[in-house]
Amino acid sequence: MNIQFCGAAQTVTGSQLLITVNGKKILLECGLFQGRRQETYERNTTFLFKPEEVDALILSHAHIDHSGNIPNLVKQGFKGPIYATPATIELCKIMLRDSAFLQEKDLEWVNVIRRRQHLPALPPIYTIGDVERAMGLFEGVEFDTPFSPAPGVEVVLRDAGHILGSAGMHLDIQKLGAGGKPLRVGFTGDIGRPNLPLTNDPNVLRDLDILIMECTYGNRRHGDFDHVESELEAAIRDTASAGGKVIIPSFAVGRTQILVYVLHKLFNQNRLPDMPIYVDSPMACDATEIFRKFEHYLDRETKRVFINGLEDPFGFSRLTYIHDVDGSKRLNGQTFPHVIISGSGMAEGGRILHHLRNNVQNPKTLLLFVGYAAKDTLARKLMDGQKVVKIFGEDQQVRCKTKIIDAFSAHADRHELLDYVRLNDPAKLKHIFLFHGEVDQATSFKDALRSNGYMNVHFPQRGEAFNINQKGEIV
Repeated sequence: MNIQFCGAAQTVTGSQLLITVNGKKILLECGLFQGRRQETYERNTTFLFKPEEVDALILSHAHIDHSGNIPNLVKQGFKGPIYATPATIELCKIMLRDSAFLQEKDLEWVNVIRRRQHLPALPPIYTIGDVERAMGLFEGVEFDTPFSPAPGVEVVLRDAGHILGSAGMHLDIQKLGAGGKPLRVGFTGDIGRPNLPLTNDPNVLRDLDILIMECTYGNRRHGDFDHVESELEAAIRDTASAGGKVIIPSFAVGRTQILVYVLHKLFNQNRLPDMPIYVDSPMACDATEIFRKFEHYLDRETKRVFINGLEDPFGFSRLTYIHDVDGSKRLNGQTFPHVIISGSGMAEGGRILHHLRNNVQNPKTLLLFVGYAAKDTLARKLMDGQKVVKIFGEDQQVRCKTKIIDAFSAHADRHELLDYVRLNDPAKLKHIFLFHGEVDQATSFKDALRSNGYMNVHFPQRGEAFNINQKGEIV
Protein backbone atom coordinates (compact mmCIF):
# COMPACT_ATOMS: atom_id res chain seq x y z
CA MET A 1 0.00 0.00 0.00
CA ASN A 2 1.19 3.51 -0.86
CA ILE A 3 -0.11 6.60 0.96
CA GLN A 4 0.53 10.05 -0.52
CA PHE A 5 -0.36 13.25 1.33
CA CYS A 6 -1.63 15.58 -1.39
CA GLY A 7 -3.35 18.25 0.73
CA ALA A 8 -3.84 19.47 4.32
CA ALA A 9 -0.19 18.48 4.82
CA GLN A 10 1.39 20.84 7.37
CA THR A 11 -1.64 23.10 6.96
CA VAL A 12 -5.37 22.93 7.77
CA THR A 13 -6.91 23.30 4.35
CA GLY A 14 -7.31 21.42 1.08
CA SER A 15 -7.53 17.92 2.56
CA GLN A 16 -6.52 15.19 0.04
CA LEU A 17 -4.96 11.76 0.65
CA LEU A 18 -4.28 9.24 -2.12
CA ILE A 19 -4.06 5.53 -1.32
CA THR A 20 -2.83 3.08 -3.95
CA VAL A 21 -3.56 -0.56 -3.18
CA ASN A 22 -3.83 -3.65 -5.37
CA GLY A 23 -3.33 -1.50 -8.45
CA LYS A 24 -6.28 0.79 -7.61
CA LYS A 25 -6.22 4.43 -6.51
CA ILE A 26 -8.59 5.60 -3.75
CA LEU A 27 -8.75 9.30 -2.88
CA LEU A 28 -9.79 10.22 0.66
CA GLU A 29 -11.19 13.78 0.60
CA CYS A 30 -10.88 16.37 -2.15
CA GLY A 31 -10.85 19.69 -0.30
CA LEU A 32 -10.41 23.20 -1.59
CA PHE A 33 -7.16 24.88 -0.58
CA GLN A 34 -7.79 28.34 0.90
CA GLY A 35 -4.99 30.89 1.17
CA ARG A 36 -3.46 33.78 -0.76
CA ARG A 37 -5.33 34.39 -4.02
CA GLN A 38 -2.66 33.36 -6.56
CA GLU A 39 -1.49 30.34 -4.54
CA THR A 40 -5.10 29.27 -4.02
CA TYR A 41 -5.87 29.32 -7.73
CA GLU A 42 -2.70 27.47 -8.71
CA ARG A 43 -2.95 24.86 -5.95
CA ASN A 44 -6.60 24.06 -6.62
CA THR A 45 -6.27 23.78 -10.39
CA THR A 46 -3.21 21.49 -10.20
CA PHE A 47 -3.51 18.03 -8.64
CA LEU A 48 -0.50 15.92 -7.62
CA PHE A 49 -2.08 12.97 -9.45
CA LYS A 50 -4.09 12.40 -12.61
CA PRO A 51 -7.80 12.67 -11.75
CA GLU A 52 -8.78 10.28 -14.53
CA GLU A 53 -6.65 7.54 -12.90
CA VAL A 54 -8.47 7.72 -9.54
CA ASP A 55 -10.89 4.80 -9.16
CA ALA A 56 -12.96 5.99 -6.17
CA LEU A 57 -13.32 8.88 -3.74
CA ILE A 58 -14.43 8.64 -0.10
CA LEU A 59 -15.54 11.84 1.63
CA SER A 60 -15.61 12.34 5.39
CA HIS A 61 -17.88 15.40 5.52
CA ALA A 62 -19.20 18.38 3.61
CA HIS A 63 -16.98 21.25 4.81
CA ILE A 64 -15.37 22.97 1.83
CA ASP A 65 -11.79 22.30 2.99
CA HIS A 66 -12.66 18.59 2.62
CA SER A 67 -15.16 18.55 -0.28
CA GLY A 68 -14.69 21.81 -2.15
CA ASN A 69 -12.47 20.66 -5.04
CA ILE A 70 -14.59 17.65 -6.02
CA PRO A 71 -16.24 19.46 -8.97
CA ASN A 72 -12.79 20.32 -10.34
CA LEU A 73 -11.69 16.69 -9.91
CA VAL A 74 -14.66 15.68 -12.07
CA LYS A 75 -13.97 18.50 -14.52
CA GLN A 76 -10.45 17.13 -15.00
CA GLY A 77 -11.52 13.57 -15.71
CA PHE A 78 -12.57 11.69 -12.56
CA LYS A 79 -15.52 9.40 -13.28
CA GLY A 80 -15.58 7.01 -10.31
CA PRO A 81 -18.04 6.75 -7.40
CA ILE A 82 -17.96 9.22 -4.51
CA TYR A 83 -18.90 7.54 -1.21
CA ALA A 84 -20.33 9.61 1.67
CA THR A 85 -23.13 9.49 4.22
CA PRO A 86 -26.56 10.61 2.93
CA ALA A 87 -26.46 13.72 5.15
CA THR A 88 -23.05 14.70 3.75
CA ILE A 89 -24.40 14.34 0.21
CA GLU A 90 -27.35 16.64 0.95
CA LEU A 91 -25.07 19.25 2.53
CA CYS A 92 -22.65 19.04 -0.41
CA LYS A 93 -25.49 19.95 -2.77
CA ILE A 94 -25.85 23.38 -1.20
CA MET A 95 -22.23 23.97 -0.22
CA LEU A 96 -20.66 23.08 -3.56
CA ARG A 97 -23.22 25.13 -5.48
CA ASP A 98 -22.45 28.09 -3.24
CA SER A 99 -18.71 27.51 -3.72
CA ALA A 100 -19.11 27.55 -7.52
CA PHE A 101 -21.09 30.81 -7.31
CA LEU A 102 -18.35 32.39 -5.19
CA GLN A 103 -15.64 31.14 -7.60
CA GLU A 104 -17.27 33.02 -10.46
CA LYS A 105 -17.99 36.16 -8.43
CA ASP A 106 -14.46 36.25 -7.00
CA LEU A 107 -12.90 36.24 -10.47
CA GLU A 108 -15.06 39.04 -11.86
CA TRP A 109 -12.97 41.89 -10.46
CA VAL A 110 -9.72 39.92 -10.82
CA ASN A 111 -10.35 39.64 -14.55
CA VAL A 112 -11.17 43.35 -14.80
CA ILE A 113 -7.65 44.04 -13.52
CA ARG A 114 -6.14 41.39 -15.83
CA ARG A 115 -7.81 42.96 -18.87
CA ARG A 116 -6.31 46.33 -17.96
CA GLN A 117 -2.93 44.60 -17.87
CA HIS A 118 -3.65 42.98 -21.27
CA LEU A 119 -3.67 39.53 -19.67
CA PRO A 120 -6.16 36.76 -20.57
CA ALA A 121 -9.12 36.25 -18.27
CA LEU A 122 -8.87 33.38 -15.79
CA PRO A 123 -11.67 30.80 -15.84
CA PRO A 124 -13.28 29.84 -12.53
CA ILE A 125 -11.87 26.72 -10.88
CA TYR A 126 -15.26 25.16 -11.60
CA THR A 127 -18.81 26.13 -12.46
CA ILE A 128 -22.32 25.17 -11.38
CA GLY A 129 -22.37 22.72 -14.28
CA ASP A 130 -19.31 20.95 -12.89
CA VAL A 131 -21.04 20.72 -9.50
CA GLU A 132 -24.12 19.10 -11.03
CA ARG A 133 -21.99 16.53 -12.85
CA ALA A 134 -20.12 15.76 -9.62
CA MET A 135 -23.33 15.32 -7.62
CA GLY A 136 -24.37 12.58 -10.06
CA LEU A 137 -21.41 10.46 -8.90
CA PHE A 138 -22.26 10.41 -5.18
CA GLU A 139 -23.33 7.14 -3.54
CA GLY A 140 -24.82 7.22 -0.05
CA VAL A 141 -23.42 4.89 2.62
CA GLU A 142 -24.82 4.80 6.14
CA PHE A 143 -22.65 4.63 9.25
CA ASP A 144 -21.38 1.19 10.28
CA THR A 145 -22.23 -0.37 6.89
CA PRO A 146 -19.26 -2.07 5.14
CA PHE A 147 -18.61 -1.35 1.46
CA SER A 148 -15.78 -2.12 -0.96
CA PRO A 149 -14.43 0.77 -3.09
CA ALA A 150 -11.76 -1.48 -4.62
CA PRO A 151 -10.74 -5.17 -4.63
CA GLY A 152 -9.24 -6.20 -1.29
CA VAL A 153 -10.46 -3.04 0.49
CA GLU A 154 -13.38 -2.96 2.93
CA VAL A 155 -14.42 0.39 4.44
CA VAL A 156 -16.75 1.26 7.31
CA LEU A 157 -17.74 4.86 8.08
CA ARG A 158 -17.93 5.72 11.81
CA ASP A 159 -19.66 8.79 13.21
CA ALA A 160 -16.92 11.40 13.76
CA GLY A 161 -19.14 13.72 15.83
CA HIS A 162 -17.87 16.82 13.99
CA ILE A 163 -20.90 18.00 12.00
CA LEU A 164 -24.05 16.33 10.70
CA GLY A 165 -23.06 13.21 8.73
CA SER A 166 -19.32 13.53 9.38
CA ALA A 167 -17.39 10.28 9.35
CA GLY A 168 -14.09 8.70 10.19
CA MET A 169 -13.03 5.85 7.92
CA HIS A 170 -11.96 2.37 9.02
CA LEU A 171 -10.22 0.56 6.15
CA ASP A 172 -9.35 -3.14 6.17
CA ILE A 173 -6.79 -3.73 3.41
CA GLN A 174 -5.91 -7.18 2.18
CA LYS A 175 -3.23 -7.76 -0.45
CA LEU A 176 -4.81 -9.83 -3.20
CA GLY A 177 -3.60 -13.42 -3.17
CA ALA A 178 -2.11 -13.11 0.31
CA GLY A 179 -3.45 -14.74 3.45
CA GLY A 180 -3.35 -13.54 7.04
CA LYS A 181 -5.03 -10.61 8.76
CA PRO A 182 -5.88 -7.45 6.84
CA LEU A 183 -3.97 -4.23 7.48
CA ARG A 184 -6.25 -2.02 9.58
CA VAL A 185 -6.01 1.67 8.67
CA GLY A 186 -7.93 4.54 10.31
CA PHE A 187 -8.52 7.95 8.72
CA THR A 188 -10.18 10.32 11.17
CA GLY A 189 -11.39 13.15 8.96
CA ASP A 190 -12.16 15.95 11.44
CA ILE A 191 -12.68 14.68 15.00
CA GLY A 192 -15.56 16.20 16.95
CA ARG A 193 -15.79 16.91 20.65
CA PRO A 194 -17.63 14.79 23.21
CA ASN A 195 -20.64 16.26 25.01
CA LEU A 196 -21.51 18.89 22.39
CA PRO A 197 -25.15 19.48 21.42
CA LEU A 198 -26.64 17.88 18.29
CA THR A 199 -23.72 15.59 17.37
CA ASN A 200 -23.01 12.21 18.88
CA ASP A 201 -19.71 11.69 20.65
CA PRO A 202 -17.00 10.55 18.19
CA ASN A 203 -17.04 6.81 17.48
CA VAL A 204 -13.31 6.24 17.91
CA LEU A 205 -11.44 4.19 15.29
CA ARG A 206 -9.82 1.32 17.23
CA ASP A 207 -7.64 -1.76 16.94
CA LEU A 208 -5.58 -0.11 14.20
CA ASP A 209 -2.19 -0.75 12.64
CA ILE A 210 -2.02 2.70 11.02
CA LEU A 211 -3.76 5.90 12.16
CA ILE A 212 -4.00 9.00 9.97
CA MET A 213 -5.40 11.76 12.18
CA GLU A 214 -6.09 15.46 12.16
CA CYS A 215 -4.35 17.72 14.70
CA THR A 216 -5.98 21.12 14.10
CA TYR A 217 -5.85 21.93 17.82
CA GLY A 218 -2.96 19.70 18.86
CA ASN A 219 -1.58 22.38 21.17
CA ARG A 220 -4.73 24.08 22.42
CA ARG A 221 -7.34 23.50 25.12
CA HIS A 222 -10.89 24.71 24.44
CA GLY A 223 -13.15 26.27 27.01
CA ASP A 224 -15.58 24.04 28.88
CA PHE A 225 -18.93 23.78 27.09
CA ASP A 226 -20.70 23.39 30.45
CA HIS A 227 -20.45 27.18 30.90
CA VAL A 228 -21.55 28.18 27.38
CA GLU A 229 -25.23 28.66 28.21
CA SER A 230 -24.44 31.00 31.12
CA GLU A 231 -21.87 32.96 29.07
CA LEU A 232 -24.25 33.39 26.14
CA GLU A 233 -27.15 34.36 28.43
CA ALA A 234 -25.05 37.00 30.21
CA ALA A 235 -23.72 38.47 26.96
CA ILE A 236 -27.19 38.86 25.47
CA ARG A 237 -28.77 40.18 28.68
CA ASP A 238 -26.05 42.78 29.28
CA THR A 239 -26.21 44.01 25.68
CA ALA A 240 -30.01 44.18 25.64
CA SER A 241 -30.16 46.08 28.91
CA ALA A 242 -27.85 48.71 27.39
CA GLY A 243 -30.13 49.00 24.36
CA GLY A 244 -27.73 47.29 21.98
CA LYS A 245 -27.76 44.45 19.50
CA VAL A 246 -25.68 41.24 19.38
CA ILE A 247 -24.10 40.33 16.04
CA ILE A 248 -22.64 36.83 15.67
CA PRO A 249 -20.56 35.85 12.60
CA SER A 250 -21.17 32.13 12.24
CA PHE A 251 -20.45 29.24 9.90
CA ALA A 252 -23.68 28.24 8.16
CA VAL A 253 -23.29 24.49 8.65
CA GLY A 254 -22.93 23.16 12.19
CA ARG A 255 -22.14 26.29 14.19
CA THR A 256 -25.38 28.14 13.41
CA GLN A 257 -27.48 25.10 14.30
CA ILE A 258 -25.69 24.65 17.66
CA LEU A 259 -26.22 28.34 18.43
CA VAL A 260 -29.93 28.06 17.66
CA TYR A 261 -30.17 24.92 19.80
CA VAL A 262 -28.63 26.69 22.83
CA LEU A 263 -30.72 29.83 22.32
CA HIS A 264 -33.86 27.66 22.11
CA LYS A 265 -33.00 26.03 25.45
CA LEU A 266 -32.40 29.44 27.06
CA PHE A 267 -35.69 30.73 25.66
CA ASN A 268 -37.60 27.74 27.03
CA GLN A 269 -36.02 28.34 30.45
CA ASN A 270 -37.01 32.06 30.40
CA ARG A 271 -33.35 33.06 30.55
CA LEU A 272 -33.42 35.43 27.55
CA PRO A 273 -34.85 38.94 27.29
CA ASP A 274 -37.95 39.30 25.15
CA MET A 275 -36.09 40.21 21.95
CA PRO A 276 -36.07 38.87 18.38
CA ILE A 277 -33.34 36.56 17.08
CA TYR A 278 -32.55 36.37 13.36
CA VAL A 279 -30.61 33.83 11.31
CA ASP A 280 -29.65 35.90 8.28
CA SER A 281 -27.98 33.44 5.88
CA PRO A 282 -29.53 31.64 2.91
CA MET A 283 -27.10 28.73 3.28
CA ALA A 284 -27.81 28.41 7.00
CA CYS A 285 -31.53 28.33 6.22
CA ASP A 286 -31.03 25.53 3.69
CA ALA A 287 -28.60 23.64 5.94
CA THR A 288 -31.05 23.76 8.85
CA GLU A 289 -33.68 22.06 6.69
CA ILE A 290 -31.19 19.25 6.10
CA PHE A 291 -30.58 18.97 9.87
CA ARG A 292 -34.35 18.61 10.30
CA LYS A 293 -34.47 15.95 7.57
CA PHE A 294 -31.76 13.89 9.30
CA GLU A 295 -32.92 14.27 12.90
CA HIS A 296 -32.18 10.54 13.41
CA TYR A 297 -28.45 11.49 13.20
CA LEU A 298 -28.77 13.85 16.18
CA ASP A 299 -27.66 12.91 19.68
CA ARG A 300 -29.80 11.54 22.51
CA GLU A 301 -29.87 14.84 24.40
CA THR A 302 -31.42 16.64 21.43
CA LYS A 303 -34.08 13.96 21.16
CA ARG A 304 -34.71 14.05 24.92
CA VAL A 305 -34.86 17.85 25.22
CA PHE A 306 -36.80 18.62 22.05
CA ILE A 307 -37.74 15.91 19.57
CA ASN A 308 -39.46 13.49 21.98
CA GLY A 309 -41.49 16.44 23.21
CA LEU A 310 -42.49 17.17 19.61
CA GLU A 311 -40.53 20.42 19.51
CA ASP A 312 -38.36 21.56 16.61
CA PRO A 313 -34.81 22.06 18.01
CA PHE A 314 -34.20 24.70 15.32
CA GLY A 315 -37.32 26.81 15.66
CA PHE A 316 -39.10 28.83 18.37
CA SER A 317 -41.35 31.88 18.53
CA ARG A 318 -38.65 34.56 18.87
CA LEU A 319 -36.54 33.11 16.03
CA THR A 320 -36.82 34.18 12.38
CA TYR A 321 -34.90 32.74 9.42
CA ILE A 322 -34.19 35.28 6.69
CA HIS A 323 -33.55 33.98 3.19
CA ASP A 324 -34.30 36.98 0.95
CA VAL A 325 -32.15 40.08 0.49
CA ASP A 326 -34.93 42.54 1.32
CA GLY A 327 -35.48 40.91 4.70
CA SER A 328 -31.78 41.18 5.42
CA LYS A 329 -31.71 44.88 4.49
CA ARG A 330 -34.64 45.62 6.80
CA LEU A 331 -32.57 44.54 9.79
CA ASN A 332 -30.33 47.58 9.33
CA GLY A 333 -33.22 49.87 10.29
CA GLN A 334 -33.98 48.12 13.58
CA THR A 335 -32.71 50.11 16.56
CA PHE A 336 -34.22 48.01 19.36
CA PRO A 337 -32.22 45.13 20.94
CA HIS A 338 -31.99 41.96 18.86
CA VAL A 339 -29.59 39.15 17.89
CA ILE A 340 -28.31 38.56 14.34
CA ILE A 341 -26.54 35.31 13.40
CA SER A 342 -25.04 35.67 9.93
CA GLY A 343 -22.38 34.22 7.63
CA SER A 344 -19.63 34.00 6.89
CA GLY A 345 -17.95 32.90 10.11
CA MET A 346 -14.62 34.53 9.24
CA ALA A 347 -16.40 37.70 8.00
CA GLU A 348 -14.72 37.48 4.61
CA GLY A 349 -17.94 37.55 2.62
CA GLY A 350 -21.69 37.23 2.87
CA ARG A 351 -24.32 39.29 4.65
CA ILE A 352 -22.31 39.64 7.85
CA LEU A 353 -20.22 42.34 6.12
CA HIS A 354 -23.25 44.60 5.73
CA HIS A 355 -24.19 44.16 9.39
CA LEU A 356 -20.63 44.91 10.48
CA ARG A 357 -20.38 48.02 8.31
CA ASN A 358 -23.59 49.34 9.84
CA ASN A 359 -22.76 48.49 13.46
CA VAL A 360 -19.04 48.34 14.32
CA GLN A 361 -19.01 52.04 15.13
CA ASN A 362 -21.84 51.70 17.66
CA PRO A 363 -20.52 51.25 21.23
CA LYS A 364 -23.81 49.58 22.25
CA THR A 365 -23.27 46.73 19.78
CA LEU A 366 -21.69 43.45 20.91
CA LEU A 367 -19.76 41.52 18.28
CA LEU A 368 -19.72 37.93 19.54
CA PHE A 369 -17.28 35.41 18.03
CA VAL A 370 -18.02 31.70 18.41
CA GLY A 371 -15.61 30.09 15.95
CA TYR A 372 -12.13 29.90 14.48
CA ALA A 373 -10.87 32.77 12.34
CA ALA A 374 -7.74 32.42 10.20
CA LYS A 375 -4.91 34.93 10.23
CA ASP A 376 -5.56 38.12 8.19
CA THR A 377 -9.34 37.58 7.97
CA LEU A 378 -11.65 40.41 9.05
CA ALA A 379 -12.95 38.30 11.94
CA ARG A 380 -9.41 37.70 13.20
CA LYS A 381 -8.59 41.42 13.01
CA LEU A 382 -11.68 42.27 15.04
CA MET A 383 -10.97 39.46 17.53
CA ASP A 384 -7.43 40.80 17.94
CA GLY A 385 -8.76 44.26 18.82
CA GLN A 386 -7.85 46.30 15.73
CA LYS A 387 -9.34 49.77 16.05
CA VAL A 388 -9.67 50.40 12.31
CA VAL A 389 -10.69 47.76 9.75
CA LYS A 390 -11.58 47.84 6.08
CA ILE A 391 -15.10 46.75 5.12
CA PHE A 392 -16.01 46.97 1.44
CA GLY A 393 -12.75 48.84 0.89
CA GLU A 394 -13.54 51.63 3.37
CA ASP A 395 -11.94 52.26 6.76
CA GLN A 396 -14.30 51.72 9.68
CA GLN A 397 -13.59 52.81 13.25
CA VAL A 398 -14.27 49.91 15.62
CA ARG A 399 -16.15 51.19 18.66
CA CYS A 400 -18.34 48.17 19.37
CA LYS A 401 -17.66 45.66 22.13
CA THR A 402 -16.23 42.25 21.25
CA LYS A 403 -16.37 38.90 23.03
CA ILE A 404 -15.06 35.43 22.17
CA ILE A 405 -16.63 32.13 23.31
CA ASP A 406 -14.31 29.40 22.02
CA ALA A 407 -16.12 26.43 23.57
CA PHE A 408 -18.39 26.20 20.51
CA SER A 409 -15.54 24.68 18.48
CA ALA A 410 -16.50 21.42 16.74
CA HIS A 411 -12.85 20.28 16.59
CA ALA A 412 -11.36 18.13 19.33
CA ASP A 413 -8.69 19.94 21.36
CA ARG A 414 -5.33 18.58 22.52
CA HIS A 415 -6.75 16.73 25.52
CA GLU A 416 -9.60 15.22 23.47
CA LEU A 417 -7.26 14.18 20.65
CA LEU A 418 -5.02 12.38 23.14
CA ASP A 419 -8.05 10.61 24.64
CA TYR A 420 -8.97 9.51 21.11
CA VAL A 421 -5.56 7.98 20.40
CA ARG A 422 -5.28 6.30 23.81
CA LEU A 423 -8.04 3.85 22.84
CA ASN A 424 -5.45 2.23 20.54
CA ASP A 425 -2.70 0.10 22.07
CA PRO A 426 0.78 1.61 21.44
CA ALA A 427 2.15 -1.92 21.03
CA LYS A 428 -0.22 -2.62 18.10
CA LEU A 429 -0.44 0.82 16.47
CA LYS A 430 2.61 0.82 14.21
CA HIS A 431 2.50 4.38 12.85
CA ILE A 432 0.58 7.64 13.34
CA PHE A 433 0.50 10.19 10.53
CA LEU A 434 -0.58 13.72 11.47
CA PHE A 435 -2.32 15.90 8.91
CA HIS A 436 -4.73 18.86 8.89
CA GLY A 437 -2.63 20.87 11.35
CA GLU A 438 -0.22 23.80 11.37
CA VAL A 439 3.40 23.14 12.27
CA ASP A 440 3.20 24.58 15.80
CA GLN A 441 0.11 22.51 16.66
CA ALA A 442 1.47 19.28 15.18
CA THR A 443 4.96 19.59 16.67
CA SER A 444 3.62 19.90 20.20
CA PHE A 445 1.07 17.13 19.68
CA LYS A 446 3.76 14.85 18.22
CA ASP A 447 5.77 15.25 21.43
CA ALA A 448 2.67 14.52 23.52
CA LEU A 449 2.00 11.31 21.58
CA ARG A 450 5.55 10.12 22.10
CA SER A 451 5.24 10.83 25.81
CA ASN A 452 2.26 8.48 25.79
CA GLY A 453 4.22 5.65 24.19
CA TYR A 454 3.41 6.23 20.50
CA MET A 455 6.92 6.49 19.09
CA ASN A 456 6.42 6.30 15.30
CA VAL A 457 4.69 9.63 14.66
CA HIS A 458 5.07 11.41 11.31
CA PHE A 459 4.10 14.87 10.06
CA PRO A 460 4.32 14.56 6.25
CA GLN A 461 4.93 17.40 3.83
CA ARG A 462 2.68 17.95 0.82
CA GLY A 463 3.46 15.35 -1.82
CA GLU A 464 5.31 13.03 0.57
CA ALA A 465 4.49 9.34 0.08
CA PHE A 466 4.99 6.19 2.18
CA ASN A 467 5.09 2.53 1.13
CA ILE A 468 3.62 0.30 3.82
CA ASN A 469 3.69 -3.47 3.80
CA GLN A 470 1.03 -5.88 5.07
CA LYS A 471 2.63 -5.84 8.54
CA GLY A 472 2.20 -2.07 8.84
CA GLU A 473 5.91 -1.37 8.36
CA ILE A 474 7.26 1.48 6.24
CA VAL A 475 9.48 -0.01 3.51
